[in-house]
Amino acid sequence: MALMPKRVKHRKSQRGRIKGNATRGNRVVFGDFGLQSTQGGWVSAATIEAGRVAASQYMRNEGRLYIRVFPHKSVTSIPLETRMGKGKGEPEFWAAVVRPGTMLYEISGVTEEAARMCFARLAHKMPVRVRFVRRRSA
Repeated sequence: MALMPKRVKHRKSQRGRIKGNATRGNRVVFGDFGLQSTQGGWVSAATIEAGRVAASQYMRNEGRLYIRVFPHKSVTSIPLETRMGKGKGEPEFWAAVVRPGTMLYEISGVTEEAARMCFARLAHKMPVRVRFVRRRSA
């Protein structure tokens, strides 16, 4: 089941622009290793779910996966071969707005090698460029 908000104030949202780097949600907090975006863009709810499924299949109940993004943005589109005018269109899917530096997924309870392999599988599914990061020892 794809993620979406339970309820929203406005059904349709404007596109907006992605400016600057992520200042929040940009470091590994919950797990030991993370998958961080190096590019801005939208990650759809279906893509987030595909990443979750791929990670859980690879890990086979070992370790824990944390999903750090949530699709709050509704993306609308009008049907194909429709004339101009007649409004904005209906919400087609939900997307998470991702800035460069946003942490997408985190993993704990597995070795670094296993985490790298798992995130390599996830990276293929992501519409933005990503990199593997380790938790900072503080």
